[in-house]
Amino acid sequence: MNDSEANTPDNTATQPSTLYGKGARALQDEFDSRRLADRLAGLTLHNALTEEDAELISAQSTVWLATVDQDGWPDVSYKGGNKGFVFIENDTELRLPIYDGNGMFRSLGNIKDNGKIALLFIDHTKPWRIRIHGEATVSTKDSDCKVFEGAIGTVIIKIKRIFPNCGRYIHTQAGTPAISEFVPQAGHQAPEAEWKSHPAIKDALPK
Repeated sequence: MNDSEANTPDNTATQPSTLYGKGARALQDEFDSRRLADRLAGLTLHNALTEEDAELISAQSTVWLATVDQDGWPDVSYKGGNKGFVFIENDTELRLPIYDGNGMFRSLGNIKDNGKIALLFIDHTKPWRIRIHGEATVSTKDSDCKVFEGAIGTVIIKIKRIFPNCGRYIHTQAGTPAISEFVPQAGHQAPEAEWKSHPAIKDALPK
């Protein structure tokens, strides 16, 4: 924990007990970490972005998006774009552009079904990470999508709780990773995905 995370946020989201279920509590007691878990929750758990949170999010070109499907299975999806592609609307709302994919729409479909999501941002250079829980909606309105180059949809996320994590096991990397040539850019024609030309797929593509 660095100095900025050691200060208790003024916007504490909830009491520590709501962050931990029975399983977590049982393991905390087994390993004598309940005091530590409660202390960390009290010091770091909050429900609005701090300046440090916003700085980390704005510097990232990737995020991991977790949703839950209709059968209760968790699903995790990698999302990538330009640096800062996750837009900070304000300190309690994020907007995530959705680009052309494989047409399954699992993440977006799960969000439409129940709206609960989790985001994981990882800064490999610091290293540090932030987890965000929220309630989300999916918009395909032109007014919401046109602010993002090449977006076919936008996930609008109302932040419910934020908690940073120690980065000691994050693998570091030098410099900034190259942006994929498939990420939509103004004045750039992204190449067609090779899998779309596969004979078993081609005739099933959207018209």
